[in-house]
Amino acid sequence: MNPLRCAVIGVGYLGKFHAQKYAALPDCELVAVVDSNPAQAQAVAEANQTRAVADYRELLGRVDAVSIVVPTSLHFEVAREFLAAGVHVLVEKPITVTVDEADELIRLAGEKDVRLMVGHLERFNAALLGLDLTQDKPLFIESHRLAPFNPRANDVSVVLDLMIHDIDIILDIVDSEVERIDAKGVTVLTNDTDIANARITFKSGCVANVTASRASLKVERKMRMFMPNCYVSVDFQNRVLAKHRKGEREMFPGVPEIVSEESVFENGDALMAEIKHFVACVREGREPLCSGHAGRRALATATEITRLLKS
Repeated sequence: MNPLRCAVIGVGYLGKFHAQKYAALPDCELVAVVDSNPAQAQAVAEANQTRAVADYRELLGRVDAVSIVVPTSLHFEVAREFLAAGVHVLVEKPITVTVDEADELIRLAGEKDVRLMVGHLERFNAALLGLDLTQDKPLFIESHRLAPFNPRANDVSVVLDLMIHDIDIILDIVDSEVERIDAKGVTVLTNDTDIANARITFKSGCVANVTASRASLKVERKMRMFMPNCYVSVDFQNRVLAKHRKGEREMFPGVPEIVSEESVFENGDALMAEIKHFVACVREGREPLCSGHAGRRALATATEITRLLKS
């Protein structure tokens, strides 16, 4: 089996980790890395025994697959060129700035019969992968994603920066059309929304209450899902999956006891799992877990929340 020729476009804080993962995979060849900062590109290239390239267009026709880890405003431009050249693309979230741009990338991927995957990293969190909701679907979901301010991510609102992770997961779990969205937000440290809350009501009857903040003093990434007979808690930060269900005995007269089970996933490299999945989908010709369509759906919902915050 010939190695998959790969490259990473944008090797800043996150992109350099993409490069490390490709370089570590025996069935991949990291052909090159690209960055607008030549010194950064060279440093990452040397660390991963590959070469630095100044212009990503030099790689068209020379690679089979790429990770695109550039600022969101450039996602569409860069991804479009690689897709048009028949290259498989893993683009970081959000897929694009606008839904129309996402539609164009999805159309191109279909036309060229290549894989388009969106890097919603939490999909590959070990705690979430351990979740089994085949028996029951949540009736109410509550999520909190809180983080201290990070100047690297202030080119977009907190909705596209942080909340979109939970929006993507919730849309996948509920698997129902959105009926109504209510949203409120606050500007604290930037000129855009830094703290936001959205209440998403689905046609299935499920309700999701989603909160995100990038002006917090602590880090918290948790999601709780409530079903008729139990509730499940996913701690993305610490990779802990907890299940709480009704027991056979009574805690109080007429009130059943709560039986809890907790699974701690000590080892888990979500980015490696994501890239391995992308490579497998490329080789096997199958749709990725977080396809362009899934990325578009998350973006559309996040865009509507952003519109409500500004209205």
